[in-house]
Amino acid sequence: MMKKSLRPLVALLAAIGLAGAASAVELRSADVHNSDDYPTVAAVRYMSEQLDKRSGGKYKIKVFNKSALGSEKETLDQVKIGALEMNRVNISSLNAICPKSLVPTMPFLFRSISHMRKSLDGPIGEEILKGCEHQGLVGLAFYDSGARSIYSKKPVRTLADVKGMKIRVQPSDLWVAVASAMGANATPMPTAEVYTALKTGVIDAAENNEPSYEGFKHYEAVKFYSYTEHSMAPEMLVISKAFFDKLSPADQALFRETAKESVKFQRQKWDEQTAKAIDIVTKAGATLVKDVNKAEFQNAMKPVYDKFITTPDLQRLVKAVQDTK
Repeated sequence: MMKKSLRPLVALLAAIGLAGAASAVELRSADVHNSDDYPTVAAVRYMSEQLDKRSGGKYKIKVFNKSALGSEKETLDQVKIGALEMNRVNISSLNAICPKSLVPTMPFLFRSISHMRKSLDGPIGEEILKGCEHQGLVGLAFYDSGARSIYSKKPVRTLADVKGMKIRVQPSDLWVAVASAMGANATPMPTAEVYTALKTGVIDAAENNEPSYEGFKHYEAVKFYSYTEHSMAPEMLVISKAFFDKLSPADQALFRETAKESVKFQRQKWDEQTAKAIDIVTKAGATLVKDVNKAEFQNAMKPVYDKFITTPDLQRLVKAVQDTK
């Protein structure tokens, strides 16, 4: 029988243990990508590991990928009202509600992946990350999404090759305008519907990066991946402002720091995944078309800039990116 003198100590230790368990918070984060090893999915899990370690087990993140919690639009709506804590989305999903998010989405804005990274790692990127807070979304970090190119049932080398083509685009006015400027028929639809639409001929083409072309198995439906590289729009990791505002300043700083740390991890994974994806699709019979007249495509984008970069603020940010060396 336990000595009476020890019972209060045991009770106190049990209470402390229960209090510690009760204070542990597991955030839910959404992602549409199918692969558990996809760079953005892996990066948020890496952030969770760092957060768990540095908070002493106080915070963890559980990633729900494969559209388990809904489409990007549906999960964004959940984050805005605080029903979901975090979300990894393509920045295009934010264009309609956060004007500054238009800037890195603009076609042919970035000269290269390194130019994109340098532009977004500094003050320009921080300003854009803060641009959604009025919508209940706190931007934590940008993840690479590579360069988006057109994949289709035939090679694309010139604007004439795209004319009249039904191309799936992200549900965004900007992406509709980009496809239209190319002379294509823009067909907005959620990511989850693209494979079937390509297989059945509802659409002739889609546009995305190499890991998505491979990861969503789109290479099974269309065999030509043409390097238009018309966009290097990044992914964005957001957290619910309703949740974030309840954190102490120290914990807020910890979330920002671990998110930024996950960027380096994601970029390394991204570069590895891109090389792996290219190897998989080429071995499966896909043709990579690299002799694309990019200048012709770029020259067709002036109406898009005229339509969307309409305020001095947006024009200032575009110029700041263009001037980044």
